[in-house]
Amino acid sequence: MIFIKYNSIFKIVLFFFIIFFLNGCNSVFFSSHGIIAQEELSLIFISFLMMLLVVLPVIFMTVYFSIKYRSSKKNEIYKPEWAHSTKLEIFIWIIPILIVSFLSYLSWNYSHKLEPTRAIQSRLHPIEIDVVSLDWKWLFIYPEYHIATINEIMFPINRPIVFHITSNSVMNSFFIPYLGSQIYAMPGMITELNLISNNTGYYKGISSNYSGKGFSNMKFTAISVLNNTQFKKWIDKIQNSSKVLQDMKQLLIISKSNENSSVQYFSKVNSNLFHQIINQFYKHN
Repeated sequence: MIFIKYNSIFKIVLFFFIIFFLNGCNSVFFSSHGIIAQEELSLIFISFLMMLLVVLPVIFMTVYFSIKYRSSKKNEIYKPEWAHSTKLEIFIWIIPILIVSFLSYLSWNYSHKLEPTRAIQSRLHPIEIDVVSLDWKWLFIYPEYHIATINEIMFPINRPIVFHITSNSVMNSFFIPYLGSQIYAMPGMITELNLISNNTGYYKGISSNYSGKGFSNMKFTAISVLNNTQFKKWIDKIQNSSKVLQDMKQLLIISKSNENSSVQYFSKVNSNLFHQIINQFYKHN
């Protein structure tokens, strides 16, 4: 009775212990809100199931052989001359060959399907956003609307987004987990990323690669709205801002290192600024 009592207490304590240490975990990778994220989630599940095809038999055989051939069991047949089994050889080799073949096909297929530069098919015209990694903030330029923001973007649902990404300092990593596909931001280079949101909401964007002291605070908000009307109101609000970003001198001011940058709006942006940021890393003879 005493053992049962303490066993129940132990289970309760263990339950709260697990909850306490896992309270920071969330299911962001299992809450996909876009086609790309959904495809990546399906790839994770398929890979997980394929892993179980290997892991579960190994666990079963480990337990089975440990029990069947334990030292205390004396009634098993002893075959010291046994050395080969064709059936066993076929099983041991065919299963891994099938698994590796399937995983090879899976990798090839999803590598093409989830290629970051591959355009998302849609009847709607995509939104282009130029992304610049700063210390420790994100600058977003909407070339079509000649505006820019810091640490905030907006787009309507079901409308493709084409990100052109670079860095004004060190290499970084651009990632919106709910929408999928992280990609690197590199100085002097442009990387392209195509995403889409199929649900409204506020999604956290992060820097997913260690790039310096303030990278952990390098977060932004991606707002997915229901229609173009809401998106246009947001554009109008930014166009009424008194701040402008017309040249590299003004960029230098906002590029100063800041670990706790707030959202900022710029009503006018030099149409060539993004390429000037890239070209500054090249020496011209």
